[in-house]
Amino acid sequence: MTLFRQIYTLLFVLFLLVVASLSYVQFTETQSFLTKQMESDLNNTSNSLGIMLVPDLEAGDIVGAETLINVIFEGGYYQQVKLTWLVDGKQQVWQNPMTIDGVPQWFIDLGLFKTIKRESTITSGWIQLARLEVTAHPGFGYHELWRTMTNAILVFSILFLIAIIFARIGLTWILKPLHEIAEHAKEVANRKFGPDMTVPKTVELKSVVLAFNSMSEQLKQIFNSLDEEVGELRKKNLVDQVSGLPNRQYMMGRLNSWLSEPKSGALMMAKFDWLEEVHSKYGYQVRDETIKLLSDKMKQHLDGVTGSVIARIAAYEFAFLITSSEHDQTSKYLQTLIRTINQEMSKAGCKPNEGFAIGIAERIGQMSVTDVLAQADNALQKAIQGNQVFHWFETNEKQLFTREQWREHLSAAITEGKFKFKWQPILLNDSNSILQRELYCQLEIHDKMVQAGQFMPYVELLSLGTLLDKCLIESLHSKQLLNRNFEPIAVNLTFQSMGDTEFHQWLNKFLRSSTLRERLCFDIPEAAVYSDPEACQALCAIIRDNGSHFGIDHFGRQFGSMSYLQNLRPSYVKLDQSFAYYDESEHSSELCRALINVAKGLDVEVIVTGVEEQEQLARFTPLKTNAYMGYISPPVDVD
Repeated sequence: MTLFRQIYTLLFVLFLLVVASLSYVQFTETQSFLTKQMESDLNNTSNSLGIMLVPDLEAGDIVGAETLINVIFEGGYYQQVKLTWLVDGKQQVWQNPMTIDGVPQWFIDLGLFKTIKRESTITSGWIQLARLEVTAHPGFGYHELWRTMTNAILVFSILFLIAIIFARIGLTWILKPLHEIAEHAKEVANRKFGPDMTVPKTVELKSVVLAFNSMSEQLKQIFNSLDEEVGELRKKNLVDQVSGLPNRQYMMGRLNSWLSEPKSGALMMAKFDWLEEVHSKYGYQVRDETIKLLSDKMKQHLDGVTGSVIARIAAYEFAFLITSSEHDQTSKYLQTLIRTINQEMSKAGCKPNEGFAIGIAERIGQMSVTDVLAQADNALQKAIQGNQVFHWFETNEKQLFTREQWREHLSAAITEGKFKFKWQPILLNDSNSILQRELYCQLEIHDKMVQAGQFMPYVELLSLGTLLDKCLIESLHSKQLLNRNFEPIAVNLTFQSMGDTEFHQWLNKFLRSSTLRERLCFDIPEAAVYSDPEACQALCAIIRDNGSHFGIDHFGRQFGSMSYLQNLRPSYVKLDQSFAYYDESEHSSELCRALINVAKGLDVEVIVTGVEEQEQLARFTPLKTNAYMGYISPPVDVD
């Protein structure tokens, strides 16, 4: 029971006791007063009637005596009058029926008034003439008592209603700061640090509100300091201090993540010997400034072509990871890069198209980090040896299908629901029991099984992401995959679905109609959160309001604030795979620990991804993560 209801009930009971006490006092006092009044009236009547009857009794006038008694008796205040003549013993009785108008019979049956009678002897001198007995009629008492009590109850009821209404209004107003404190406490418990509460005038509540405001501000500062610590550690460990670009360690982690995901794209490695010329002419300060300007221009111009990661991996070597593109788009990226380099070379007084070389290796089929690095370095060396600006690594491996063929196969598979599924268990650290299962899809084309890594790049390039997501979610229902296990199933959503309002409406309708929606989890890529936070927040609200769950995939990959966790409040985060490949240095552990502390500080479960060996898992054990996944426990076919 809430504090408001407790106080309200207490006031209600106390007021009820007061009203009941007052009613009881009023009732007993009125009853006593009416009884005394009837006794007094009866005494007066008995004495007066006895005196008035003396002449008639002395004369033996029976008719006169009867007339006199009838006059008094007809007033209705007496139930019975009995006159006994002592001369001859004759007895006369006058009686009124026991009927009382306007008073319920049950009230009369309570017997609140005892029989009141007065007996007197009428004398004349020393001679006794008659004996007179008068019995009071209780009707007057019942009638007056009933009228008084009904009026009192009516007044008390009105006062009672007015009192409880004002008590409710008053308590609501008085306890409003306490209600705000409760709501603020809930927000703080959910790690939502809003503006300070208004300080009330009530002394006791004022101190509580001030304490809550202080606590909320301190928790907010703690979270912000953790967020700042993550930023500083990233800057210290993963960012090149001169260029402001990611360093070699970050690039290696991203390469591992990129190759483990269903992506396309290319890796470019560039060597800028002209920067050495700048160094020899103008010194290291000018060289460093030139590197900073070049880095800013490359980010500015290349981000508009396609998404990529630009890193400085050595003094005069840079790497460009294009995370999703086809050959034509990669060529456009290359031309923009060459143009940007030439512009900066001209500003530095160097000849364009001289003093730098670029090697390009495209991702085709299944490749390892060693493969793609070797191909890119081989292309770079050939460009240097041939005195070329760039060189593409030549491979005999061809693409499985053309773009239009992929469109045909994928459209048919989505329409007809031809996808086959695997799921990978996510295991809890402490018990190795399954926390959830992450769903993967594959496609059979011409009797050949095609993995997601081969067709997912074309799903994005052909803008089929929303249709694929709908197909996979509907397949969960049609194939009854949610009924096979008690563990939730996690579905990776594509970038296209994040900002598609029609998909939001469709998902809302689907979840409302699903009886097992609490077993559905949705993985949202962190990059989507940064690129379109409002759309992601709207989608997450739909998922949460329908009782499903969602988490952030590739957590910690992006260079940005973690404050979005407070707004989205995910159930879990999946640490980016790159952290599983970073070296075991103290700095890397500090960064992982800081990221995990940010999430756990908001009561968000942390899942480590990309775990392939027990040694990798052992590195995360001291960091108090919740669960892990990877090829240490590989995906299995869904029968």
